[in-house]
Amino acid sequence: MSETAIKRVTENLCFGGVQGVYAHTSTITGCEMRFGVFLPPQANASRVPVVYWLSGLTCTEESFIVKAGAQRIAAHLDVAIVVPDTSPRGLGIPGEGESYDFGLGAGFYVDATEAPWSRGYRMYSYVTKELPAIVGENFPVDIARAGIFGHSMGGHGALTIALKNPHAYQSVSAFAPIASPMRCPWGEKALTGYLGPDRSRWRDYDTTALLEDRGWRGPPLLVDQGTRDQFLETQLKPELLREASERAGVSLDLRLRDGYDHSYFFIATFIEDHLRFHARHL
Repeated sequence: MSETAIKRVTENLCFGGVQGVYAHTSTITGCEMRFGVFLPPQANASRVPVVYWLSGLTCTEESFIVKAGAQRIAAHLDVAIVVPDTSPRGLGIPGEGESYDFGLGAGFYVDATEAPWSRGYRMYSYVTKELPAIVGENFPVDIARAGIFGHSMGGHGALTIALKNPHAYQSVSAFAPIASPMRCPWGEKALTGYLGPDRSRWRDYDTTALLEDRGWRGPPLLVDQGTRDQFLETQLKPELLREASERAGVSLDLRLRDGYDHSYFFIATFIEDHLRFHARHL
């Protein structure tokens, strides 16, 4: 591990592997960023495939680490998991902490073009460029064998990032993703604030638009959605994802989970399915 590139925040033995949290100064966001890495036992002997998890609104890198229960199965499957934060922190932009769905904890995995957010809210470039480079330099992972998944805002991030970078991610899945930020209140607020009012510029960060514009030739898109999710009809709208996939001729495995909500209890219930899905394709 390069001590000049990153610093250890915590490291704990976990199911024979190591769960760590690390920090570094990001050139893309202009502030210190934290990320979690779980390394399975096999990483002691050889480089292992990696899956990136993108969290939802209000979360940090810690949320998935302590709530998802992913380490046991990741250790069994010999897969590393990398978990970035959901936004820059420490930029001191006025008003960035005033609401839960914009600013701190709500980077929406876009590269902001509107001032003052363009100064550091560049989570798309951070996740796709800087983070993989740092992980590849400092940990025994094979970044050429990578998948990506996430929850809610992070599900939107995972799907859009994979569709725009099919060479970099062999598999993608999501829990309760925001299917079309262009057509829901969360997304309209975030995309207006970060990208401006020109809706044509939003298409690059909307899964349904990207399916129309770019398609997807990888494995089926795997999506789990709880039927009692409190944001199902107003924000998530999985029917838009189904319609866009059908029009684009893209295979979608959309599984409606009866009675489940939007919480990490839902994620923890089905995390093994997602990790096994990624492991099969990596």
